[in-house]
Amino acid sequence: MSRLAILGGSPRFSSELPVGQLYFPSWDRYEAAMRGIFERRFYTNQGPLTNALEEKLRAFFGVKHVIVVANATLGLIMAAKALNLQGKVIVPAFTFIASVQSLTWAGIDPVFCDVDIETHGLHPASVNRLIDGEVSGILATNLWGGACAIEELQKIALERGVKLYFDSAHGFGVEAFGRRLGGFGELEVFSFHATKILSATEGGCICTDDDNIAARLRNMRSSYGAGPPVDVPLTSNARMSEAQAAIALMSLEDFETNVENNRLQSAAYSRTIAGIPGVSLVRVDAASKSNFQYVVCRLDEDTFGMSRDQLLIALKCENVNVRRYFYPGVHRSIPYSEAFSQCNTFLPNTDKLCTELFQLPVGAMVDVDIAAAIGELIGDISEHAGEIRGRLSR
Repeated sequence: MSRLAILGGSPRFSSELPVGQLYFPSWDRYEAAMRGIFERRFYTNQGPLTNALEEKLRAFFGVKHVIVVANATLGLIMAAKALNLQGKVIVPAFTFIASVQSLTWAGIDPVFCDVDIETHGLHPASVNRLIDGEVSGILATNLWGGACAIEELQKIALERGVKLYFDSAHGFGVEAFGRRLGGFGELEVFSFHATKILSATEGGCICTDDDNIAARLRNMRSSYGAGPPVDVPLTSNARMSEAQAAIALMSLEDFETNVENNRLQSAAYSRTIAGIPGVSLVRVDAASKSNFQYVVCRLDEDTFGMSRDQLLIALKCENVNVRRYFYPGVHRSIPYSEAFSQCNTFLPNTDKLCTELFQLPVGAMVDVDIAAAIGELIGDISEHAGEIRGRLSR
């Protein structure tokens, strides 16, 4: 192995390796799709490609309704309004901040809940304790190409009379509890950002089996003529463009190939990281089929010999753009750290995970050999932990 870059050597990789999926169609396919849009002169507002995408996604998810939107954050805001949520909603603080911001945009106060230290999803017992007369809903997250304790949460929601819905931004194509994600709870929201396995460059969709909820969502999205008019509290401009739909349709064609590519990369990481003391890959045991969208590791500082953040500095010197995921917990982010300061002391699992987890590159910009080389690089860094700590402390 060459000398580590942080210790004066050259970077192991000549260009930066990003963490996102970044799967895109070939130029020929992209050009043909865009030419078709310009020939039809139908660019947005529920065009033929958007309708085709919704139809294919309905079949993919096995649900009655799919409503595509411009991005998943708008989808989450619309979901809260379509469900008539009021007062407070229980949500994990260990999540991407947009999950919580969607509640703020909808005029709802978040009730931060700790997560299970192993699954990283909402801890059912903690959720049950937090439900009171002001709580109208539970917003749970399905992370890392896996699933949270869906069945337990559904039982709690039914018994306590609150609505349960899911931020499944990481969950496209994931199977758990006998079926694909998409039909659990009142609804589920998925992301089609470029960093996700199903990419529209940006975008998302909402899945539901409830006819009334679907009608409300379509009217709130402001897609004129997309279903019968119903009373809604507001409308938005959350329409997906035809260009987004075109890319999503091509990405759907490539889905199984891309998942297999991810799986092979994940296996390469697993083989090379397995013997490194203090580092472990996060498992997604609740999923019977993962999309392998994320390779997330957990680091024990005492065993590894340096902190997670010190390791990330060393890796970035090698052009490996690892990320802290998630960091910080939303309860420690402005404005929530100020408005909900009482939450800052009783989320120990969230705080612990925020200092231990990191995400490795996987997807179109990586291959099996690169994944194996990154795994070996982490081992090399661990062998020089003392020297690196000394360099960083200067």
